[in-house]
Amino acid sequence: MRVLLIDDDFNLNKVIGYQLEKNGYQVESSSNGREGIERFKKGGHDIVISDIQMPDVSGIEVLREVRRLNKKTVIIMITAYGSVDNAIEACRMGADDYISKPFGQEQLLFTIEKAVRLRSLQSENIELKTELTDKFRFDNMVANSGPMQNVLRVTQKVAASNATVLILGESGTGKELIARAIHYNSPRREKPLVTVNCPSIPNNLLESELFGHVKGAFTGAVKDRAGKFEQADGGTIFLDEIGDLHEELQAKLLRVLQEHEFDRVGGNRPIRVDVRVIAATNQNLLELVKQKKFREDLYYRLSVVPINLPALRDRREDIPFLVDFFLKKNYGGQSYSISPEVIAALKAYDWPGNVRELENVIERMVTLAADNTLTMADLPEYIQLEGHDPSSFSIKIPDEGISLDSVERLVIKEVLKRSSGNQSQAARMLQIPRHVLLYRIKKLGLE
Repeated sequence: MRVLLIDDDFNLNKVIGYQLEKNGYQVESSSNGREGIERFKKGGHDIVISDIQMPDVSGIEVLREVRRLNKKTVIIMITAYGSVDNAIEACRMGADDYISKPFGQEQLLFTIEKAVRLRSLQSENIELKTELTDKFRFDNMVANSGPMQNVLRVTQKVAASNATVLILGESGTGKELIARAIHYNSPRREKPLVTVNCPSIPNNLLESELFGHVKGAFTGAVKDRAGKFEQADGGTIFLDEIGDLHEELQAKLLRVLQEHEFDRVGGNRPIRVDVRVIAATNQNLLELVKQKKFREDLYYRLSVVPINLPALRDRREDIPFLVDFFLKKNYGGQSYSISPEVIAALKAYDWPGNVRELENVIERMVTLAADNTLTMADLPEYIQLEGHDPSSFSIKIPDEGISLDSVERLVIKEVLKRSSGNQSQAARMLQIPRHVLLYRIKKLGLE
């Protein structure tokens, strides 16, 4: 790495330069701030080490100019004993660290390595945030169908606000994707997005997980701990499967939405937060409200802006675009072709697992494909059978006739065989509800 050393002390310059070159750094020295700035303008320096106190152009001026020219350069200030306040002020202005005279070689090298490592982590963090923002841009979302166009319009509008959002939809429809798109296209994008899957955390631990606890609040609480709401301060919290939230916690969540404050478990001091809440569920919350299983006041607080995600079977025209998207996202380095028959079969299937199931099917097809062409043979059998007319198989009717129950038994056995015993799939093929199929199986003795 190239180091620019700026100090009016000739002997110190010489000693530091020697120590750094001995440890693999390329060093260029300047005896004053003005010369140092001119050399930096020529480019190529990764690190600038500058004294604060210099006669012509001070180290603070060097810092200000270097930071203006390059925000990524590592800057370390050298300060004399008793001038630490100046060094701290320099750090506030953009210096990465400071070192006080006199210092040894090990202290110098440690300070440089620490500052370089910290600057690298900051750069990675910025790149990651930029990557996430690009990933969840609205124009990256597959929304060619009418229902998804409506979702996209609402999502774009609500992202710019602080309104609480309730995302409704079946499992696998992309509720978390929409929540992330809202956050990363909002003014809160630089702050955390904290995700909580409500049913995945036991009820007796969920309150502590959400709101934190104080030391001694319960067995095992050996120190104070911040909860998810504190971690999300200034940003967004995404409460997935909110319909499973325990009734007692519903009241505490309502307080956060109304008052923007809460108490840690075992605490008696309210903690205020600025958090945007996005909730999601695959349940019918209004039905839960009627059953007294979900608070009505919380429901209306959460559903300031409701977003209803359509099931994949209600947006079949998006399927070819989703297939293309998944192939490029997961296998961008390879080119795959897919036959029209496969697309037709995918569009005919009802997708109970929605978009998530489609992505898994594409992964399976690519894994098992003989080459870069995806054919009907690569499709799971249950999708190949979708839309198949079970009456097309042959039934031999004897001269003496055959009972209707016997015909029905043969048809159900054939459909169960072709669906590999999947009763839900067999019911769809027969175009009857699953409970009707179960009744007929029991009545005909096919269990």
